[in-house]
Parts: sequence; C-alpha cells; structure tokens
Amino acid sequence: MKVLTIKEPWATLIVEGYKEYEFRSWKTNYRGKILIHAGLNIDKDMLERFKCYNLNYTKGAIIGEAEIVDCIFIDEKFNQELTNKNNIVYGKSNYVETYAWKLQNIKKYDNPIYIKGKLGLWNYSIEKDI
Repeated sequence: MKVLTIKEPWATLIVEGYKEYEFRSWKTNYRGKILIHAGLNIDKDMLERFKCYNLNYTKGAIIGEAEIVDCIFIDEKFNQELTNKNNIVYGKSNYVETYAWKLQNIKKYDNPIYIKGKLGLWNYSIEKDI
C-alpha cells in the first residue's frame, strides 16, 4: 500500500474532512488508494490558525486513508478557487505549493498505526494492522 507522510496539522485536516487537496512541489502520476501518515513534526506556527476546528493531533502514525484521483498544477485561478472555498485551510502556507493532489474517499482510522514515516510516496504492508 502506498503511504504519504504529512506534517500535522495538515494530516489531521485531511482525515477529518476539512482538506481535500494535499499540496506538493512535485507532480505524481499515481492514482489510487494511499494511507495518510501523520509525521513526527508539527507546523507549530499553523496551530493557532486551525484552533477553531478543535482538533486532536497524532504524531508518527498512519491515521487514515484516501484515494488520489487527480494531480492539478496550481495556477492563479485554481489558487483563488481554493482560497474562496476555505481561506482557513487553503490560505497561505509555509511551503511551495505547485501541485494539488485531489483526494477522495477519505477515511479516518479509529486506531492509529504507529510507524516511522518516510519521504515521498512509500510502501507499507498494512493487512495485518487494520
């Protein structure tokens, strides 16, 4: 199974249904199911921004799954559409956001699977853990 490690609060925003796009500086041709791994690091300067959602964050664990259905180059028009959709979630971040990976069929796991993350899309055998 493909896994994507994402810093908090972004990973939790995805599995809680607030964020349907994951932003990367690189394009992916992969389409299909991925596991959402909350990394060990937290963007602490972003926590205040999402305080209104009253979220609990997990670090160092697979916390859910989603399906990548598209990879969209972010131009000014698309960026404005996202900002209009939800300025809190899709407002300015600390990262280069060149591509938006469209996520669907997002599911939060009741029991996190604690495991060390990796860079990029990585593989994990999950059958025994779910």
